[in-house]
Amino acid sequence: MLLDPTHLDRPDVLVAHAPFAFLVAPAQLPDAERATLLRDFPRYGSAGFFPYRAKDCGPSMRTLVEELSSGAIATAIGLRLGIPDLAGFPVLVTVSDAVHRRHGTIHTDSKSKIATALLYLNESWPETSEGCLRFLESGDDITTLTAPEIRPLYGTLVAFRRADNSWHGHLPFEGERRVVQVAWLASAADVERKNRRGRFSRMVKALAGALDRRWGARRDVNAKHQ
Repeated sequence: MLLDPTHLDRPDVLVAHAPFAFLVAPAQLPDAERATLLRDFPRYGSAGFFPYRAKDCGPSMRTLVEELSSGAIATAIGLRLGIPDLAGFPVLVTVSDAVHRRHGTIHTDSKSKIATALLYLNESWPETSEGCLRFLESGDDITTLTAPEIRPLYGTLVAFRRADNSWHGHLPFEGERRVVQVAWLASAADVERKNRRGRFSRMVKALAGALDRRWGARRDVNAKHQ
């Protein structure tokens, strides 16, 4: 087992319910599997999140995605976020291995999302706040942190309940940033719609990566995702 739901009971796990429900759980993956998971992580050649495809990943990553999207993990996360029936919602899995500076703008997530979990797999992170996830009090100010910013290091699991004030984002960063995202959505139709859009987005980003990078370089730190 790569992900043990009981590890969410550790004393270093932060669970908060204001201004919205979220949890931050470091060291959720076994250190012995680090090299194998990093080897099996997909390489996309474009920045942003893309729909998970098993054929893009090595065997250990396929196992990790299966566990992260399982009913056991959903139930454990849901109980801590105040959504005891979270395992009953359909799941969307997306993966990112890199970002441009335009990514990470302040947003709450779409209303079709019930909750989201992010599992980071970066072996190290530079001594910078850039690219570190922030949960925010305000949708207009990236400095209004509700908790310490979260470095996207190997094994760190973050989850939150979507709300009209579930503001989050990160300072502009460009480079490798490995993360698996699981979102529990309101309906199977929402999952299909987002997967379809993600497949199209992957094609566009492969063709327009240079333009994407150029536009992102001008991003304001307090920019909001529209």
